[in-house]
Amino acid sequence: MSVGGEHGAHAAAGAEAAGEPAAPSVNPRPIGFYLSLLVAVILIPALAFSIMMLQRNNAAQRAALQTLAEATAGSISEAVDREIRGMLTTLRVLASGNSLRDDDLQRFHVRARIALQDTGSHIVVLDDQLNQLLNTRVPFGEANGKTSDPASARFAEEQHVAVVSDGFFGKTAQRWVFNVILPPSVSHLPQRYLIMTQDARNLANVLSQQDLRGGWNASLVDRNGIVLASSYMSSDTGKPFFLGLDPQTGISRGKLGEHTQEQGYVAVVDTSPFTNWKVVMWAPTTIVDAPLRRSMLSLLLGGLAVSVLATAAAWLLGRQIARPARQLARDARRLGAGEAVAATTYPIAEFATVSAAIAQAAHDRREAENEIRFLMREVAHRSKNQLTVVSSIAKQSSRNARTFAAFQDAFQKRLSGLARSTDLLIAGGVAGVDLRALVEAQIEPFRPPEAERLEIEGAPLRLDNQAAQTIGLAIHELATNAAKYGAFATPAGRLSVRWQRQGDRLLFVWREQVPRLRRRVETPGFGTQVLERMLGGTLDAEISRTIHRDGLECRFIIPRGKLEAGYQS
Repeated sequence: MSVGGEHGAHAAAGAEAAGEPAAPSVNPRPIGFYLSLLVAVILIPALAFSIMMLQRNNAAQRAALQTLAEATAGSISEAVDREIRGMLTTLRVLASGNSLRDDDLQRFHVRARIALQDTGSHIVVLDDQLNQLLNTRVPFGEANGKTSDPASARFAEEQHVAVVSDGFFGKTAQRWVFNVILPPSVSHLPQRYLIMTQDARNLANVLSQQDLRGGWNASLVDRNGIVLASSYMSSDTGKPFFLGLDPQTGISRGKLGEHTQEQGYVAVVDTSPFTNWKVVMWAPTTIVDAPLRRSMLSLLLGGLAVSVLATAAAWLLGRQIARPARQLARDARRLGAGEAVAATTYPIAEFATVSAAIAQAAHDRREAENEIRFLMREVAHRSKNQLTVVSSIAKQSSRNARTFAAFQDAFQKRLSGLARSTDLLIAGGVAGVDLRALVEAQIEPFRPPEAERLEIEGAPLRLDNQAAQTIGLAIHELATNAAKYGAFATPAGRLSVRWQRQGDRLLFVWREQVPRLRRRVETPGFGTQVLERMLGGTLDAEISRTIHRDGLECRFIIPRGKLEAGYQS
């Protein structure tokens, strides 16, 4: 042993003999040291593992982009369907007008141009030889020849359905267009095809509503592979889509232009079940993968930078972490218990952000719970009302039916009437249901083809939900009886439905006129139950029912406070 070593050993022995504590054999380290060591232990393997997982991460990012593109394509497809369905609805409304049914094409031309002003849509009327009788793109009376798309019109008539055509070059429009076609069998206009046409490039507005980034573009392609609209270039309309899609991989190669090189693309396709058009989301693979490569490089450089900075900041963070972490844990437990949590100010911004987020989450949770309870009560209330009405319909239908088939038919028809009223309730929301819309919806299944046999007249009036449901059932029963025995049972029968306000009451009159009316024995049925119990009991209606020589007249006088939500006499 060396002299120095012997001296140290003797000194330690002397200190113990004197009763003094021995110096620690290991020097204590600050928490910053251990945090720095922990950072090194975590980051070094993590960085190595990140390099090995580069390819897998790239595949995961590609899958996320694919999912986002699919969602965007589906959103665009739904928006296009809404646009087409809106055109079809407008077309049906125009088809129901008297000017077209009276074959007053000039007046219909004026009405259609006014109705479609600033919409980008136009109306075309064809005869049974597919000649254009009018086209709102040009002045009335100007000769336009045959339609540029006869195949779609013939197909619509053969299948007896409304048809959305593919894109085609319109001779009158001198540009690429598409048609929404109502054949005579659907529009009930003898030997008249009613068509709404629109420029295909107008659909680019639907594409532009989506926030396409990262090199992604969207194209709307018809069933023949022709581009109807594109977010890339408006001049693509009418051209074949440049990509040959591979449905298995979703990756193809193509050239954007004649002077560009062929390259790979990532593509996502969503097909509309309504039009069978395709929405294609596409982007060059080089652009799609570029952010991923930059992310991986940033991950490596950031990991190295974090290693250095974390070592320097570990000691300071160790002192700042313990107390805020414990406080946040207490706040989190209070959040889980449903208690109110107030935000706390911390010297570390991240902790302050988490504290504010916990406080906001507690507030949001209370609001969400209150909203859920309110919605559940509303759903339960409406469900009970509906079940009560359905139960009443079932009981009365079975009571008045002689056979199961008769019960099934009556029950189904009444449920359909209730469903039509419910559709109007949902569409109207808190604003209520328009009385005219309710009358037309319930009479529609029984409406005769001659418009002059039905007259509906009355001032605008919005009903609350309960009143709309009750009156809808009553009108359905009256319309059913009219179809069986009254105004709609004979070709010469007529029906007049009128209402008017009389102070704080509403007078509703249902008048049928039937030449050579056949008298029949009146027996109380479900319709009588609806009129007497539901209208009389629920709405406090005064009911009078008179059988004239030429038909039935029903008069209801109902307090407006029972009809209109929020009405005060």
